Amino acid sequence: MNLEGKLIGNRYEILEIIGKGGMATVYKAQDQILKRYVAVKVLREEFTTDEEFIRRFNTEAQSAASLTHQNIVSIYDVGNQDNIYYIVMELIQGKTLKQIIDEDGVLPWKWSLNIAIQIASALEVAHKNHIVHRDIKPHNIIITEDGIAKVTDFGIAKAVSNSTITAFGTTIGSVHYFSPEHARGGYTDAKSDLYSLGVVIYEMLTGRVPFDADTPVSIALKHMQEKPIEPIKLNPSIPYSVNKIIMKAMEKDLNLRYQSATEMLKDLNMALKNPDGDFVKTASNEMAYTQRIDTVGQEEYMSDKSNTSEEKGKKKKGKLGQFFEKYPAAKYIIIILLLILIPVVGFFGTQAVLNLGRGNDVKLPNFVNMTREEAERAAEEAGLQLEITEEFNSELEIGKVISQEPQYMEGYLVKEDSTVKIVISKGENIKPVPDVVGKTREEAEAELKAAEFQVEVIEEASDKVEAGYVIRQDPEGDEERNAGETIKIYVSTGIKQITMEHVIGQPEADAKKTLTDLGFEVNVVYEEDTSKDDGTVLRQSIDVGTTVDDGTEVTLTVNRIEEIKNGTVNINLKSLIGEEIEIADDGVTEINPTVRVRITVTSEGSEETVYDRDQRKDNTNLSVPVSGRGTITVKVFINDVREAQETLNLNSSNPVLTID
Repeated sequence: MNLEGKLIGNRYEILEIIGKGGMATVYKAQDQILKRYVAVKVLREEFTTDEEFIRRFNTEAQSAASLTHQNIVSIYDVGNQDNIYYIVMELIQGKTLKQIIDEDGVLPWKWSLNIAIQIASALEVAHKNHIVHRDIKPHNIIITEDGIAKVTDFGIAKAVSNSTITAFGTTIGSVHYFSPEHARGGYTDAKSDLYSLGVVIYEMLTGRVPFDADTPVSIALKHMQEKPIEPIKLNPSIPYSVNKIIMKAMEKDLNLRYQSATEMLKDLNMALKNPDGDFVKTASNEMAYTQRIDTVGQEEYMSDKSNTSEEKGKKKKGKLGQFFEKYPAAKYIIIILLLILIPVVGFFGTQAVLNLGRGNDVKLPNFVNMTREEAERAAEEAGLQLEITEEFNSELEIGKVISQEPQYMEGYLVKEDSTVKIVISKGENIKPVPDVVGKTREEAEAELKAAEFQVEVIEEASDKVEAGYVIRQDPEGDEERNAGETIKIYVSTGIKQITMEHVIGQPEADAKKTLTDLGFEVNVVYEEDTSKDDGTVLRQSIDVGTTVDDGTEVTLTVNRIEEIKNGTVNINLKSLIGEEIEIADDGVTEINPTVRVRITVTSEGSEETVYDRDQRKDNTNLSVPVSGRGTITVKVFINDVREAQETLNLNSSNPVLTID
């Protein structure tokens, strides 16, 4: 069922699918009330038929919603509508840890440790709130663009009932990360999460899971029965303490594992400061149990004593028999001591027999950087055998030891006459890099691998190069590099397609940033709407959800409400009116000494009279205050005849208009 375009909970507008899992589909949606983007996880239809599951799902989701922590994805809402059960949560921009491992393979140990600390911090908070995750795996850990780890789906795995699993043949979670108790269907608690975290760290540092097989059942059996290969043997760059932390977290016996996230956090933080330190405490499962000891032989002794009295009567007892007869409690003390001592003697006896065929412990030499001859001499002196292989290496000269297995550690002991594997440098293997620009991805990869180079493919949009062809490479063709180095090829995905988002109602700056980040060219025009907030987007030229080419221009119409400002109009009446005189018989006489002066202002399409009265002709200047927005038109009428028309820009400071 695809919910794109629908509104659920009368609040969340579903925009697009952003992920699918075994239990749910995740959509990107917009909260119509708070105007923010969220992630909506919708249960798959087959799970909605199990009432017990739905009840537990709601309970666990509501409990998880109470968790507040920077490394936990926040849950905002839980609900259902028309048999659609959903959880609304924080939308995280980033990649899952699984995607990062798949893309990069083995990750740097310091970066991995930092991520593990953040996950353990999230588990610490959850466990203190009595919430167990039960499905810790890289798929449920999102790494933001700022490198922050966010754990999602807290407590939800617990909602899965046995009937649900049986009915749908579904296993919630990945068996690759199950604890032994989880794999066997037993009780799981906080320590089960720590086992899974150990598996996650193992995968980050080795690029592989500790147990893998063709079927989930086979993998589960390995979790229960087999000991994993120590990660330090797969990746010698892993520090000693980090290797110990992983192995302790993955102990099959719950009592030997970390007992709390707080305890594991302490060691993880210490490993950052002292990576080669020996501070990880390991417990022993060789525990002495208090046993109930029956009074073995009491009845037999009494019976034998009675029979002896009856049959032999007067036969004299030996000294030991006389001692036990005198001190009956001593017999039981000796029996108890024998029961305790026999297993102890047997254990040490067995150990002694087993050790008869073993050699003495000898210190493991550090063969790295030795020449072949030096390594052979050191091995002979230590009583060890060497297994030698060679490979090209750009850092060490020909004949020097690159690495060894077991890896050297101060004071590390091995058995005399055991075999140490060493790798010796064959020196540099310089080769020209093939020029693969303009070739298809498949052709380029095949050619580079044939030349003994590793290949990293980076996809990149291009409006000039057809999809699937190489745009450029780093280093460029014909440059010389060591065989085995990684060559980056940038492969065209064609013209990048971008989807228009909803920005109406947003401030101009926010809307421009959103669309520019997506790849749009943004053009802004202004329009006034006094019913809307100043500076907000009124319209966008491309509809929401429309997919266009990268770089497409979109026009935003932004509300701009001009501020009302005041100005002054100075009018020289004498200049406008001129001289009006008439010669009479009795001399010079001025006719009509006054005139009617009317001043109007046109602003925002409406005209207003701001001055209308009689004025003496000999009054040289007239000052009239005016107000409005932007540019206004000032008209001056003398006796209803327009004598002047000028414009005044009120956007300038202290605007003054002089009309002569």
